[in-house]
Order: sequence, then C-alpha cells, then structure tokens
Amino acid sequence: MRWLKRIGLGILALLVAAVLGGTGYEMWARHRVAAEFAPPGKLVDIGGRRIHLDCRGAGAPVVVFESGLDMYGSLSWSAVQDQVAQTTRACSYDRAGILWSDRAPGARNGAAIASDLHAALQAAGERAPYVMVGHSLGGPYVMTFTRQFGDDVAGIVFVDASHPDQQRRLKEAIGQQAEPSMAGPKLAAALAWMGVPRLFAGSVGHARAPARANAAMSAYLPRSLRPMLDEQAAIDATFSDAGALRSLGGRPLVVLTAAAPLQASDLATLKLTSEQGQRLQAVWFELHDEETSWSSHGRQVRLGDSHHYIQFERPDAVIDAVREVVNDIRGQS
Repeated sequence: MRWLKRIGLGILALLVAAVLGGTGYEMWARHRVAAEFAPPGKLVDIGGRRIHLDCRGAGAPVVVFESGLDMYGSLSWSAVQDQVAQTTRACSYDRAGILWSDRAPGARNGAAIASDLHAALQAAGERAPYVMVGHSLGGPYVMTFTRQFGDDVAGIVFVDASHPDQQRRLKEAIGQQAEPSMAGPKLAAALAWMGVPRLFAGSVGHARAPARANAAMSAYLPRSLRPMLDEQAAIDATFSDAGALRSLGGRPLVVLTAAAPLQASDLATLKLTSEQGQRLQAVWFELHDEETSWSSHGRQVRLGDSHHYIQFERPDAVIDAVREVVNDIRGQS
C-alpha cells in the first residue's frame, strides 16, 4: 500500500506544480500583454472605475459604436472607425471588464450598460447629438440607451442587430434555442487564473478581422471572458429593457442585415439541420423588417455576401450606412 501512497503524493505534487506554474504564467502573460497592447484611447473615470473610450476625428453628430456580445469591444470597429472619422467624430469603447475597461459590480443588463456609456461620454466631454451604431446585442443596448437618453440620439445604424423578441420567435421557428453552448466558455472563465484560456485564445478570432484586432482580443481574452459571460447571463433583462421602446419616431435609421446562407460550421455550432437554418434565417429577416419599421425614416439593406460580422466582412457597407445617417442629420439642421 506504501507504493499507492507514493503515487498519490506524486500526482498531488504534479497538480500543485501545474497550478503554481499556470498561475505564474498567467500573471507574467498579463503583464506582457499590457505592455504590448496599450489602450488606443483614454481611460475615463466614471466614479471609481474606468471605461476605455477611443474617439477620433472631429465634427457633429458624434458616431458612437456599440459592439455585440463578444470580446472585441472597441476593436470590433477597427475596420471602419478611421474611415468614419474622416467624416465626423467617431467613438468606440469597451464595456465594463472587456479589454481595457475596469470590471463593474452588479448585473450587466442593458440599463447598466447604457448608464456606463452615457457617463463615459459625458466625463470625456463628448457631446450629443449622437449616431448610435449597434452590432448584434449592441442593437438592444442602443435601444435602451435611446430610451434612457432619447434627447441625445439623433440617428441609428443597426449592424445585423438582435431583436428583443428573437429568443422566443427563433425557438418557435426551429423548435429549439438557437444559441451555442456556454459550458466551454464558463469552464474556461473559471480556470482563467491558471492561464487555461490562453491555450485556445488564438483560435477564436474572426478570419476577416484586422490582424492587430485579433491579436489584442486574444491577448485579453482571459480577462474579458467572465465579463462577457456576465452580459450573457443578463440577456433576458437586456431584451426586456430594449423591448420597452419600439418607436424611434423620425430618426434616420439604416438596418444592415447579413443575408449570406448560414455556413456548415454555423449549423454545427447551433446543432441545426440545413432546413432549420433556412427557417431561422427567414425569421431573422422578418425581425429586421420590424426593426426597420420602428422609424418613419428607416431603410434596410440585405447583404447577400456577408455573415453576422458585417463590419469585418463588408466594412464598406457599415461606413456607407453611417455616413448616410450622418448626412441626413446634417441636412435637417
């Protein structure tokens, strides 16, 4: 039995060494990442914590970019922001805990996120009117911002934006939730302090994103993963917040819709058949038709050559839509 005890002690020693080694590696990696990928904007204090806000260019209205439920944050707009900034002032930012922004206590629903953004813009001296640009879950965040600070919002661009009713209606169409499993990301977040997420961080970026954006997002993934999951956990409240507003009046609105057929990898991730994928996409188009109707001055553009990340696959379409809304607002003044 003595040899069993020795084997057990040996395994325990190996586990302790792995934990200590992983923890030390992660601490060293975070120090190296902070030196290699400095924030491109400025860290704005909003009352004891900081939000990273990156504003470029000059002019009004100010374009404010809101990313989707991912870990790209301000980098989600790295293929379009500089071009928009040639027309008017353009601001991207990182929500609490993502990339360079400090984490925040409490639920990370749409109301909390809208309050953070408004506070950051005010603290940085950025002034309305704003053109809000929201990708994916950024669409509901934009709607909540508009509901809370409506006088500040002059126009909106949706970039394949989520709809407040999408969970129910997509489930009705295909018979199941159209969402990837969060089990893997949750496990990775729990082990982030040991450096485990860095083992796969380089494989999660979008193939069409700028290389520097993928590198920075991957480098900060262990830090951003838990805050992203906190937003996912609050998604029901976020959709409820956004769904309280369904009318944008006469604000200029452009709805960009990804219309390329779902890829085999997308179907596999969502565990859908090809026929279910077609039904899902048909309902997605209906939801975007409804979003377009929220404004009396709304227009939709379906992009048959782009999937969900239009800002990476068709950045020109995003740039054109933003400039259209900016010019509409300028023409009204």
